[in-house]
Amino acid sequence: MRKRKRSFGSDHEEHIDESWLIPYADLLTLLLALFIVLYAASTIDKEKYQSIMESFQSELTGTKIANEQAGLSPTPPSPELGKGLPEQKNNDKDLDVLKHQLESYINTNGLEDKVSLRDTKKGIEVSLKEVVLFDSGKAELKERSYKTLNGIVGLINTVPNPINIEGHTDNVPAYNTIYSSNWELSAARAASVLHYFESHKVAPKRMQFSGYGEYKPLYPNDTDQHRQANRRVTIVILRNG
Repeated sequence: MRKRKRSFGSDHEEHIDESWLIPYADLLTLLLALFIVLYAASTIDKEKYQSIMESFQSELTGTKIANEQAGLSPTPPSPELGKGLPEQKNNDKDLDVLKHQLESYINTNGLEDKVSLRDTKKGIEVSLKEVVLFDSGKAELKERSYKTLNGIVGLINTVPNPINIEGHTDNVPAYNTIYSSNWELSAARAASVLHYFESHKVAPKRMQFSGYGEYKPLYPNDTDQHRQANRRVTIVILRNG
């Protein structure tokens, strides 16, 4: 029996199927990217992490990152964040000048024992004892208080800051008055000063008043001297911001 000759011309050379190498290579690339991202996330902040993620997205998908800052450090703070700082500094200087002017006014007019001045975080506080402004148990301003108030009004009108007028009393109940409690008395006194300021060209929108009654004393109400000091109206020229 004749053996068939093998035809080398008709047969094709057999090749190993290597198509699996492509997805395998892609998988290795993705794993490498994952490990790099995990390492980077453990050592950088959120903004840089996001930039790296966007960079990998661009490389793997072919999409262009719209953000020109991708991969870079976060952009510097907006200039808006620093806006107003020079204005704040100028306002602080204005309040310093006002404080010195008030000190001079108090000393020149011999009001040291009746009017006190404090520079606080809240603002410049000018406290006037009850005896300067009112008769006992009343909320109508004495005529002789006008001169003192006029000097203060002229000075506080040199700045645009908001003003809070606070009324305070001692802890003696408001007997034999038209007021049912020290709250009403203290608030009425603060309102009287506010209306006086309004009549002397202090803009109403700058002002507010509050009555604290006996609940914010300067001293314990244990002596006549301490109770007298606690009966006061405090004009606070508030700091802006």
